[in-house]
Amino acid sequence: MAQVEIGLGKNGRRAYELDEIGIVPARRTRDPEEVSIAWQIDAYRFETPLVVSPMDSVASPKTVVAVGEQGGLGVLDLEGLWTRYEDPEPLLQEIRELDDVAATKRLQEIYAAPIQEELIGRRIEEIRDAGLVTAARLSPQRTAQYHRAVVDAGVDIFVIRGTTVSAEHVSGRAEPLNLKQFIYDLDVPVVVGGCATYTAALHLMRTGAAGVLVGFGGGSGHTTRSVLGVAVPMASAIGDVAAARRDYLDESGGRYVHVIADGGMTGSGDIAKALACGADAVMVGSPLARAVEAPGRGYHWGSEAHHSELPRGERVGVGTIGDLKSILHGPASTSDGSMNLMGALRRTMATSGYTDLKEFQRVEVVVNPHR
Repeated sequence: MAQVEIGLGKNGRRAYELDEIGIVPARRTRDPEEVSIAWQIDAYRFETPLVVSPMDSVASPKTVVAVGEQGGLGVLDLEGLWTRYEDPEPLLQEIRELDDVAATKRLQEIYAAPIQEELIGRRIEEIRDAGLVTAARLSPQRTAQYHRAVVDAGVDIFVIRGTTVSAEHVSGRAEPLNLKQFIYDLDVPVVVGGCATYTAALHLMRTGAAGVLVGFGGGSGHTTRSVLGVAVPMASAIGDVAAARRDYLDESGGRYVHVIADGGMTGSGDIAKALACGADAVMVGSPLARAVEAPGRGYHWGSEAHHSELPRGERVGVGTIGDLKSILHGPASTSDGSMNLMGALRRTMATSGYTDLKEFQRVEVVVNPHR
């Protein structure tokens, strides 16, 4: 792909955000009721390709269950409030009431409490007791320490999620997590990320991961772009990782690794375009933080917001617009793509002439002038 000259000594590739592309309808249209948006990873089938981001403002054991009942997959953050405190509700209320100036410092103090290993098992069991697929997240730094408690509790899908996760982390201070050996030793499918390039994704796929997260979880509550200068436009990142999936499929003799777009999708149009670029599913946070059931009650924050040394996120007000069912499946009472997310996806696919998600990945897209 053509390089753009940034300066005499530096070139860069032009990349595209989701809001810079558009989906092109084909010659054939469909009835939305005849469209399937079901998604399956490993042995687990979901009626929607939606994964809830492991953020305390969105995912509590109760909301994870609620999302599962609506056909999605909720992921609980095992380094969040629910594994640090027996009853985090008073602290959630306090976080919602903080003024913007004090929010980051107070978040650091609240999340400084130690993780209680006993609570890891208890929270996973709460979800399992509802008869749903259980998914839980640890960071790469905590995985070696707590993974046994997660597996013993009966988790179905293990998510290793950080700002950037590589298959070849190098450290002179501690023995890094050997992802390939770790995944090989586990009896459950592992989803790992984020990554944003063809090469990084291919290396993660070679570890045996069942799924790869694309992006840095960067959404409305993240400041990674301004703090670290790290940013890869999502449309191009998904396309690159989808190419790695295709090549790994040939390299491995038919092993399919799922691509999950993670972050930067605030409405139904973004979700549709992420899937059109090649994602199998999407991981979203802020759209569901606006549900009345969300623990943040109109506020949204992620794990980067309370990093002890270098916070790369903030608590943001997203408001409340409706219940979880309306946000996912309608009926919508807004016209901005914030409600009936899955109904909108069905209509996009029907308008484009596709009846399932794998076919929809072949839809034509065009580049729009940057807005």
